[in-house]
Amino acid sequence: MKTQPIDLSRVTTYPIAGRSNKVSLQQDFAGDISANMSVSDLLAAMPNQLGGESLNAVINAVVRARQNDKPVVFAIGGHVIKCGLQPVLKKLIQAGIITAVAMNGSATIHDYEISLIGETSEDVGAVLHCGTFGMAEETGRDINAALKAGVADGIGYGEALGRFIVQHNNPHREASLLATCYEQGIPATVHVAVGTDIIHQHPDCDGAVLGQATFTDFRLFTSVVSTLGHGGVFINIGSAVIMPEVFLKALSIAQNMGFHVDGFTTANFDMTQHYRPLQNVVKRPTAGDSRGLTLTGHHEIMIPLLAAGIMDRMNT
Repeated sequence: MKTQPIDLSRVTTYPIAGRSNKVSLQQDFAGDISANMSVSDLLAAMPNQLGGESLNAVINAVVRARQNDKPVVFAIGGHVIKCGLQPVLKKLIQAGIITAVAMNGSATIHDYEISLIGETSEDVGAVLHCGTFGMAEETGRDINAALKAGVADGIGYGEALGRFIVQHNNPHREASLLATCYEQGIPATVHVAVGTDIIHQHPDCDGAVLGQATFTDFRLFTSVVSTLGHGGVFINIGSAVIMPEVFLKALSIAQNMGFHVDGFTTANFDMTQHYRPLQNVVKRPTAGDSRGLTLTGHHEIMIPLLAAGIMDRMNT
């Protein structure tokens, strides 16, 4: 027997008034956009859904955290520094909003070179095959020297390099995030994998020193993570692997030692949402009484907008 098209006359319907809906004109649509509007007006005019809702939720979480004297931790990848966002992050640090910064090794290299010559980010493709990629003398020499001095004094990678920049009065030290953290006295931790950074190619690199410096920072970072419970905020920006993995391990240690970190907010800002940040920052750590948020967009747009919203609501 040949199959016939189904007869839709038997389908039952119901009044739309009785349906539950996800989007409401009154509650979720964008507000009026006008010339010369303030930051707060712009944020209030964003649709109360998806990215607009998430951005406002992150801003509110940060504001609540600082009002209650809870930590706000920014973890960053190297691209955040290359995008020229140090002035934005510096402002948040000086305003007492960011209480700790964590980063991968590439971020420190870009930060140091900016502090030294006001420029960074060589053209890798143009020099890779001639064997000069990553071989700048000053970058490898200075950072490795800073780490050796720091380990001798019992301090970690981030503090050691920030101290070096300040003590040597690098020409553009005011643009350095590490120098800002050092001068403001907040934790700046650096988390490296051996072989990922150009200073590991340098003849002055000492693996034992490198390992000790970043291990000290891992323990310092774990102390910071242990205080996130009951209102803290952890924001990962542009690190697809290193910082999400380090955060997960630090959180595990904190839980193991009885700190019971719960009731906090995490957020991942990136141009593309990757597996590890989604799992290790947004989802797994917030499985209890916490909240994880995702924001997708270019750092050079999203982070100034985030910072402006935070400072506006805190009236700083």
